[in-house]
Amino acid sequence: MRRRSFDYASWAKTGFLLGLGLFALGAGGGLFGPALFGELPEWETTLFLYSEVIGTVVGFFSVLLFGIVFPLLE
Repeated sequence: MRRRSFDYASWAKTGFLLGLGLFALGAGGGLFGPALFGELPEWETTLFLYSEVIGTVVGFFSVLLFGIVFPLLE
C-alpha cells in the first residue's frame, strides 16, 4: 500500500507564523488601540488578550506537534 508523504516542515512554519501573527495582532491592538482610539471597551481588550494567548499556544504547539512529534510517529 502506498503512503502519502506529508510535509511537516511547511505545516510547522505555517502554524508558527499564524501564531506569531495572532500574537502580534493582540499585542499591537492592546498597545496602540487606546493610543489611537481612546479607551477601548472591555470586550475589545479581552479579545486582544485572548489573541495573544491563543497565538502563543498555536505557535508553540504547531512547532512541537508538526516539527517533532508527528515526524517521529511516521
